[in-house]
Amino acid sequence: MKNISVSADRIYTVAIDVNWQEVLGPFLSNRGQVAVIVSEAMRDRVVDFPITDADVHYFTIPDSEAGKSFATYQKVLDWLGAAGFTRNDLVVAVGGGAVTDLSGFVASTWLRGIDWVAVPTTLAAMVDAAIGGKTGINSEYGKNLIGSFYSPVSVLVDLSWLTTLSDRDFAAGLAEVLKCGFISDAEIVELLQDIKLADVRGNQALTLDLITRSIAVKARVVSGDFKESFDREILNYGHTLGHAIELHSKYQLRHGECVSIGLVFAANLANQCGHLSEQVTELHCTILSNLGLPTSYERRHWPELRANMTIDKKSRSGTLRFVAISEVGKTLRIEAPNESDLLAAYERLCS
Repeated sequence: MKNISVSADRIYTVAIDVNWQEVLGPFLSNRGQVAVIVSEAMRDRVVDFPITDADVHYFTIPDSEAGKSFATYQKVLDWLGAAGFTRNDLVVAVGGGAVTDLSGFVASTWLRGIDWVAVPTTLAAMVDAAIGGKTGINSEYGKNLIGSFYSPVSVLVDLSWLTTLSDRDFAAGLAEVLKCGFISDAEIVELLQDIKLADVRGNQALTLDLITRSIAVKARVVSGDFKESFDREILNYGHTLGHAIELHSKYQLRHGECVSIGLVFAANLANQCGHLSEQVTELHCTILSNLGLPTSYERRHWPELRANMTIDKKSRSGTLRFVAISEVGKTLRIEAPNESDLLAAYERLCS
């Protein structure tokens, strides 16, 4: 077991490689009620909940991004109201990033804030969504546009959840892992070079090392800039186009798959603008392709994607801003790029 501390609106611990039921126990003490928020697909897997004197309520929400709607958010609040949840009660999120995003937002707004614990069950949630205190739901106009900054009291990373994760979902999580490598930890990039998805899945020690390194990157960045004044934006590397593709695909693609395409686009743009070498630009595509992740999108969708990017949270007064790198581990910002450079970067990844 390894603990990584995050210092944000509160100081909390990410406990890595633990049995989630065992570690959750102390957080249930002196609670009147506990709300366990879980997706439909995960409900039957959340068994053997720790013994507690509190009343435990299971609230099941739709799978994936469908669970991050305003209607679902309102429904969960109504559940809490009907059950009479107080400030001393607890929310426990067991699921992927959509579940932790929604649950954290619910916890942040019920009675102006009650405690919550994140139990991420996907690789993407373990290294990204469950950590950092960004909570929220989607709008018809874009992803995560409604939300708050509100940290959990703890994040419990139990690697046993990964054994039943599909290859597609595991690979999607690796896109967020690789992102952490490109923006901060070059060792992650080294570890993922010249290997396939099966090589990672078949090596538990490597998987644990990648998860731990990624969490350490996010914890360090979030602790320095909790509310994304500037420095935390580096965690959005690859996400500007990635979120635009998610919206365009109506969330039929995994978040990590969209980020994968977005990473290649961001590298192409940095190269187009003279910031990034051809070698490192190609490295993005090579590693992601080897891991079985998409690196292209159809040319005809550019006008819609360009429109979607204007509501990205990093944009200012309609001006596009991109996180980019000049080399592995060194980030920069590209502000108001030329439309010709944007199009050229996009056309380079078109299928």
